[in-house]
Amino acid sequence: MKQFFLTMAGVFAAFFLLLLIPVVMLIAVGLFAGGSQKAVTASASSKAKNIILRVDLRVPMLDQPRNSILGGGRPSLVGLVQTLQKAEKDKRVKGLFIRANSFGMAPAQAEEFRDALKRFRDSGKFVIAHAQGFEGTSVTSYLSVSAADEIWLQKSSGFATSGVGSEVEFFGGVMEKVHAKPEFEQFYEFKNAANTYTQKTFTPAHRQSVMSYLGSIYDSAISEISEDRGQDAPIMRSLIESGPYSAEEALEKGLVDHLGQVIEAREAAMEKAGKGAIVEITNYARQKSRLKSLAGKHPVIALIEGQGEIVTGKNDDNPFSNSVSIASDTMAQTIMKAANAKNVKAIVLRIDSPGGSAIASDQIWYAVERAKKAGKVVVVSMGQLAASGGYYYAAGADYIFAQPTTLTGSIGVLGGKIVLDDTFDMVGYNIEPVAVGGEFTLAYSSVQSFTPGQRKAFHNAMARTYEDFTSIVAKGRKMPLETVLEIAKGRVWTGEQALKNGLVDQIGGLRDAIAKARELAGLAEDAKVKLQRFPTPEPPLQQLKRYFGISSETAEAVASLQAIMESPQMKALLKANNAVQAKPITLKADLPEFAD
Repeated sequence: MKQFFLTMAGVFAAFFLLLLIPVVMLIAVGLFAGGSQKAVTASASSKAKNIILRVDLRVPMLDQPRNSILGGGRPSLVGLVQTLQKAEKDKRVKGLFIRANSFGMAPAQAEEFRDALKRFRDSGKFVIAHAQGFEGTSVTSYLSVSAADEIWLQKSSGFATSGVGSEVEFFGGVMEKVHAKPEFEQFYEFKNAANTYTQKTFTPAHRQSVMSYLGSIYDSAISEISEDRGQDAPIMRSLIESGPYSAEEALEKGLVDHLGQVIEAREAAMEKAGKGAIVEITNYARQKSRLKSLAGKHPVIALIEGQGEIVTGKNDDNPFSNSVSIASDTMAQTIMKAANAKNVKAIVLRIDSPGGSAIASDQIWYAVERAKKAGKVVVVSMGQLAASGGYYYAAGADYIFAQPTTLTGSIGVLGGKIVLDDTFDMVGYNIEPVAVGGEFTLAYSSVQSFTPGQRKAFHNAMARTYEDFTSIVAKGRKMPLETVLEIAKGRVWTGEQALKNGLVDQIGGLRDAIAKARELAGLAEDAKVKLQRFPTPEPPLQQLKRYFGISSETAEAVASLQAIMESPQMKALLKANNAVQAKPITLKADLPEFAD
């Protein structure tokens, strides 16, 4: 395996050398010319007395920072929130300039970012947002910037936000046409992920669940936007639902504050701040991270982040991987490491997960229980999703926070298979299963249906898992089991709904969770406390050295090559090169693709 990776490393290096040789002169000219300017700009920015931070919400965000060479530069919601918190106390930072998302964001992401804007404004700084239209029909893109002091809208665009919608796929008809047979067990009627394969349309329970959480998300968004824009909720609801509007109409109705191009909005921000510089928030974050963190014996609050599907095993340590998942071995070990650290007084678990393996979720839940037995306070901060397995390991925490539109709950179990034997017959393909041993040996075969005995055994195993899940929730939330069974059944709830039925303790984001962890751990508000990520993020150079076993000099060379590949000049050059290779002769204009 190591030889394979060494070979691939050679191929990788050769590929880039071949790619770079024909254009090395162009890159040199571009980097020297642009690099000089960039150096001057960076120098000016770092010395500027007045700074305006710039955030681009048009770039898709992860919930949490991705510690990989390929994904390390991708913005994260947690990173933005924490950087804005640091900027609140920086006297040089006068305000924030936002490029708004035009087509929609995950609701809980929009809410958490909005909360960060409100706190940033409360610290005495301004926020200006510019949108090149609110073209998507989702209200969440508008929600993300509704707390800004000024919202600018490009005059040639429009305001189309009108609600919250979803599209659900059903393959039941497809399964019939190709003679495939889905065989699933689900506990219970609201655990409807399998409906995608077994149904042609919504079941009554499925429709009820979706309409309920969409309605809750929409109600929360309208309430928050109304508060930000100083408007009564019924009037704001009517305004939103009566769209779409032209830019002029949106201005007239008070949905935006100014019409203008992005350069005009930027100039307005500069005028508000006085002479200074606009700095990308990611560059500002890197600068702040170089400052010395609290050292010595100060108490620590451990921040442990998990996003993606929950799986068994360890996290992929490939520095070139962009995959995101919660691996149970890695997560459980990380929780126990924090639990065993003497200076750690509390643990904050940030969860953004739709769930996954029941076994993996149970393993992480047990680590949470062990951490509490070790005397650590455990507080959960839910992101966009903390459902099913994500809620399973959150349920035992001392305190749980969710955003109003977080999707959580889904306390239920499902599993099964799709039998493809008749599908294969259509093309003359045949698989003959053979086995020795007990009847259950071929239970998961994809070419034969469950026998009655296999189905009963599978059902019983699922029932035990459901019983474990509901019992864990009842114990962790200190609720009667009968109450849990009523609100379980696989139903998804928003954070607002979950608060009412006792599945979470409070509405709030990561900052609220950290403050609560400090409080529950008995740490004074003015006490010096260090927030420390577990595990400690590994720098890119160290990742390369560990993964390939290469020298520091080689790692630095590869990192430099990556920096060149990430430069705007190189990206533009590669784009032009690809266009020429794909379309050597064309009379067609290079038009952008528009989302809808």
